[in-house]
Amino acid sequence: MNPKMIEQYFQRIGLIHPPEINESTLRLIHHHQHRAIPFENLAILNGESIDITQQAIFEKLVLSERGGYCQELNGLLFNVLSYLGFTIRPLLARVHFGEQPTGHGHRINLVTIDDQQWIVDAGFGTSTPRAPLPLIFNQEIKTDLQTFRFIEDPLVGNMLQTFEEDAWKNMYSLDMNHVVWNDLEYGNHFTSTHPSSLFTQNCVVARPTDEGITTLFNRTLKIRQGGVEQEIELENESDFYHVLKQHFGLEPKISYQAFIPFLDKPEA
Repeated sequence: MNPKMIEQYFQRIGLIHPPEINESTLRLIHHHQHRAIPFENLAILNGESIDITQQAIFEKLVLSERGGYCQELNGLLFNVLSYLGFTIRPLLARVHFGEQPTGHGHRINLVTIDDQQWIVDAGFGTSTPRAPLPLIFNQEIKTDLQTFRFIEDPLVGNMLQTFEEDAWKNMYSLDMNHVVWNDLEYGNHFTSTHPSSLFTQNCVVARPTDEGITTLFNRTLKIRQGGVEQEIELENESDFYHVLKQHFGLEPKISYQAFIPFLDKPEA
């Protein structure tokens, strides 16, 4: 990163360059990036290779005003926070939403401020924490609309759980070990290319709002605001591109034909 790239980044997320390295600045940057840059896997569905080098992420998410998935969104956060002087390192996590946990494919960030560690994640789709989470155990951690906690699982280690539908649900478990570049490359390659990956088989787009979140899963648009959810089925090409622009700020230069096989899949 360089000063010009940093200024372009802050313009992209709608934030004046914050002067201090502290918890407040960390929260501001996470909040603005999470709101401004959507989670999306459209490039994967178009057969594009996902390049997670610093320059490639910057060009796609900042200059081309696209979104991305965890490797890109949290990679961008890592690059910016590192440049600003935060103490930060990448972590990898196993996702526990399915019948079996995944490999270490989810990328997040660990930031340390005044001896307090924070999990900083702007790329977990519809369940992305809406604020940095202090790494403390067996205590409820609330964002504006969510409740989380970290527990120590004897099998998989530090587990992040979310409280939904009156029950605690496992989200992902953290691997606290040192991460090298090839770890990130391996995770990115599997998640963006393997036939068993959610993101090679479905169209997934998500963007938070002040009172909820808007998501697109294949052909189903869901708008959740203040506890009320509206569901709309997209019918044609015009609907698809209109929704991408209106709700997610996306204008991908990708043929609709690339998406048709995925849009016609039923919701999981």
